[in-house]
Amino acid sequence: MTQTQARPVLSDEPTPQAHQKQRPSFTKWLRTGVLLLGALLFLFPFYYMIVGSFQRKQDTSLGGALPRPGNLTLHNYGQINAAVDLGQALVNSGIFTGGVILATVVFGSLAGYALAMLRFRGRGVLFSAMLLLQVIPFQLLIIPLYVLIVRNYGLSDSYLGMIAPFAINSTAVFVFRQYFLQLPPDLFAAARIDGAGELRVLWSIALPLVRPALLTVILMTFIGPWNEFLWPFLVTKSQAKQPLAVALANYISTVAGSAANPFGAILAGACVLAAPAVLLFVIFQKYFNSNDLGSGVKG
Repeated sequence: MTQTQARPVLSDEPTPQAHQKQRPSFTKWLRTGVLLLGALLFLFPFYYMIVGSFQRKQDTSLGGALPRPGNLTLHNYGQINAAVDLGQALVNSGIFTGGVILATVVFGSLAGYALAMLRFRGRGVLFSAMLLLQVIPFQLLIIPLYVLIVRNYGLSDSYLGMIAPFAINSTAVFVFRQYFLQLPPDLFAAARIDGAGELRVLWSIALPLVRPALLTVILMTFIGPWNEFLWPFLVTKSQAKQPLAVALANYISTVAGSAANPFGAILAGACVLAAPAVLLFVIFQKYFNSNDLGSGVKG
């Protein structure tokens, strides 16, 4: 007589473990709530700045954060534009920032590639000295830089005089070097066997594979010169060459007191100054994911 084994009966009802996996835990809800609260606290100053820039009458109370249709106007933007010429100031900031970004990417990629891929005596010492430069505040170098660039080279009231101190960024060199070190060495060996020089290897192989580094350096460099005030303020004396940050500071110290709503005009200028940086980050945020660096190697 054969014995039959009872088969387990499969139930359609989910197990307690399944219920536990499906239900969001209290910790997850708490974490989400804390992050949402932090995001709101972070965004509130920007929201208050935008609302204040459209106010017809100054309202610095907490209730001023709620826009009222009868108190909204574009007059503040027209007033700040008439006082500092926003178009020219934006062009000056664009030239200054674009020149710094171009020089930083060119010199940073060249120096980073040399420190990562080339073998020469003193490479480690040079890299360590470059890292030590990051602990020196820029304010300590302002006086010798001013004497060198303005008095010796005569580059006052010029775009080149504003760009020169920021042309080489040690942080950008470090970022490029670290990314280049992650690339497969076989790619460079194969290119050199085919007769490619170091510049050709850098341009055709290395840079296309480190797009996240390029975007990181561009965004990281953009914020600095776009908001830079001290050095352009010392170098430029003519309003026609002053970037937007310097023009707004001069407006606050000289003309703002005579404005109908100086609070709204200053916030309008701050919105114009912050808008390109926010827009640039929003556009390029989706590109901040690392590429498959090993895709160029057959294995």
